[in-house]
This record gives sequence, structure tokens and C-alpha cells, in this order.
Amino acid sequence: MRNLDKFYIDGEWVTPHSNQSFPVLNPATEEQLGSIYLGNLSDVDRAVAAARRAFETYSQTSPEQRIALLERLLVLSEERREELAQAMTTEMGAPITMSRDVQADAAVGHLSGILEALKQQILRETLANGDVLVREPIGVCGLITPWNWPINQIALKVLPALATGCTCVLKPSEHTPLSAIVYTQMIHDAGFPAGVFNMLHGNGPTVGSGLSRHTGVDMISFTGSSRAGIAVSKDAADTVKRVTLELGGKSPNIVFADCDLPERVSASVLECMYNTGQSCDAPTRLIVERSCYDQVLNIAKTTAENIGIGDPAQEGDHIGPLFDRIQFERVQAMIDQGITEGATLLCGGLGRPEGFDHGWYVRPTIFADVDNAMVIARQEIFGPVLVIIPFDDEEDAIRIANDTPYGLAAYLQTSDENRAERVAGRLRAGSVHINGGGFNYGSPFGGFKQSGNGREGGVHGLEDYQEIKTLHLG
Repeated sequence: MRNLDKFYIDGEWVTPHSNQSFPVLNPATEEQLGSIYLGNLSDVDRAVAAARRAFETYSQTSPEQRIALLERLLVLSEERREELAQAMTTEMGAPITMSRDVQADAAVGHLSGILEALKQQILRETLANGDVLVREPIGVCGLITPWNWPINQIALKVLPALATGCTCVLKPSEHTPLSAIVYTQMIHDAGFPAGVFNMLHGNGPTVGSGLSRHTGVDMISFTGSSRAGIAVSKDAADTVKRVTLELGGKSPNIVFADCDLPERVSASVLECMYNTGQSCDAPTRLIVERSCYDQVLNIAKTTAENIGIGDPAQEGDHIGPLFDRIQFERVQAMIDQGITEGATLLCGGLGRPEGFDHGWYVRPTIFADVDNAMVIARQEIFGPVLVIIPFDDEEDAIRIANDTPYGLAAYLQTSDENRAERVAGRLRAGSVHINGGGFNYGSPFGGFKQSGNGREGGVHGLEDYQEIKTLHLG
């Protein structure tokens, strides 16, 4: 809880200008852990000014100098993995085993991927016409991150900024400040120069908008809802700064009858419910071939009913609570919407699971016989809720999968390699997971359509933080 009431600006933990407090809650117990201050525009100005001063010198450092700093941060990321994991379990309810294995591991995995990309990237090259192309840091970056994967998203934004010679101001979610404070201290201890990295807490309408509108900020990278991403884009438009967005999703998961149904359907349900369904790329629409539809329903129901729900502080593969009451109420409203729309409630439903009278726990819920025009099939629920939609043939499956405003991820289950390649090529999504293929550190991540623009991770993640300059030699 050290530095909970401070911001990190210009290499120091400082007292905010703002005195507006905000409670930090434990979603499993509903108890208040402490309070942070929500920054104001004076705090934003102070942080941006520090980043601008630091850019003058940090932008001139060599890749070798930045690699040395990042390698020190990598050592600290390994050493403080448990501290990061405990923070995220406490602040957003991720079960501790998951926090250690995945949530905190992101600090290590993404940094390893960024280091490899930085070592391989060519910053100066001669074009076929004799001109020289140079890649340079874009400038001061405003970074706005969400609560559902706190360190994963901080790492995917902060690390490429530091790697390319940019400086930055981070606004983590005000709901998950503990892990952000731990990570900030790690950057400080790694020895990055004062002002290169700055962190302040705040809400979207004040600090988020303040960064997006600021004339001293050259780029905004935002992860969150599509609604908020649109607001960020509009705020940034007047200064014509670069904007990269990683937004919502309603990812399709096409199940063909020729796949290993018990294995692939069970894994698909567990993937949807992972992190209590609070993942933007979760496979929340299970699109199933009619010939195996009834069998899939039985497998899915059995799998969901056997998902453990429990205290996130306890080790195990159970799921924890949603991150706060507002999200709990949103998910309850969407479950009620599905019932009202006439979808078949296969399992789960309204209210807390049996045995839970406090904490923001939700029953793993599956709706069958869903039409893709239903609200529960079109809107991101962000909870442990799966909808199952039948399809007639391959063309029908592709049509349903692409009939969404989103395009972050898609999933595909089939034993036919030719079909997998053919269908994947027609799915309008930034990534396609085939037969359980998972994300690997160093690969680009991002979406089509209203799921955003730009990519995070690896070489492509570095390029979003760089400008291209052409030298025309005489």
C-alpha cells in the first residue's frame, strides 16, 4: 500500500495537486483497501511537462542503452512476480494461481518479446532508390489502460514506448492501482532517467481526456470499451496526434462436427469463462454445426456446471468474482436480457452462486438457441456468459461469425486443415485461434472494425511508437 496516495512524476513519488479521493475495493470481500487521489488537469500538465523535458535526451539514447535498462527491468519483473500477482488478486479478483501464471507473467513475457524485437529491428535502411529510411521515436505518449488485465496492458504500452526512445505518461485504471504502483516502482528501480516514465491515477473524463487533448502529447494508446475509444479519438482529433486503440470484442468460435467435440467444446467453454469472462477477446459466441448441436449443448452444460467458483486468494483453477458492483449489475442485466429475448437458459442464470452472499460473484451462464440478432449475441457482456448459435453450412458459419461490429479475435475448431485455412482467411478478425492455438509473446495483437486500430506486441508494437523519416541524399 506504499505510495497509494502519490503520483510518480519526474522520477519521484509526489503529492497530487488534486484532493479528490477514490476508494480501492476488494471485489471478493467488498471491503475498502484504501484510497487513491484522482488527478486533475494540473497533475496532467505536470506529468506531460516532465515527459517533454526527458524526451530531449532520452530520444537520443542508443538501442544498446535502452536494452540495458530493459534487461534490468526484466530481472526485477522476475523477482517481483509474486508482488504483482498478489496485487492483482487483491484489487480485481483474479485467482492467485492465474495471477501468478498469466497475469503477472505478462510483465516477463511481453518484455522478453519486446527485447527480442528491439534487438532485431532495423532502424536505418537504404531504399532501392537510394534514399535512406530512419525510424525515430514518436515523442511523448499518453497511455491509458484497463482493469481486467492490468499488467498485461501496462506492459504492452509502456515497454514499446521505453524501448523506442519515447517518454510516457501512464493512466492505469483507477480500479486497479496496486499493480500499477508496484510496476512503477520496478521501472524506478531499474534506473530509467527521471521523466521518461510518469504515472498518475485518474478517471477518463478528466485525466484520460486531458491526455488525449494535450498539445504536449504526441500519441495516445488506449485499451478499453469501444465507447470510450471513440471519445479518446474525438478528443485527440484537434491535435492530430496518433491514436492506437484496443477495444471490445464479441469473438466467434466456430465448431465443426469433425473436430474432437468433447475436448474442443469443453476447452472453448473454459476459455470463455477464464478471468471470469472479463477478457476482450473471449470466445463468447459458440457457433455450432447443426449436426452436432445437441451433443455440443450437453458437453457445454456439463463443463460450465463443473467450473469451480471461489476465493481468489486460494490456489486452484476456479474463477473469482467480477471486479466491482457496477460490472456485476451490468452482467445481471444482460442475463435478464437473454431470458427476456427468449434464449434457452442452459445453465447458470441470475444471482450469485449458491453459498456466496457477498462479493461480486456470478454464476457461469450459457444460453442456447440464440439468434445472432439478439442483444446478448451482439453486445459485449464482459462476464462468464456464453451464447450458442447453430449454423447450417460453412457459408452460414462465416456469415454469422462476421456479422458483428467487432473484429478482435475469432476461434475455429475443425480437424480439416484445408477448411481451417479457408475459413480463417475469411474471418474478419485480428487473430484466429485454430484448435486451441494460444497467443504467444512477441506476436502482434489488435483488431479489425470497432475492435480498434494498431497492433501491440513484438516488432509491430514497436512501429506504432515510431515515426518514419526519409533522408534524400545529394
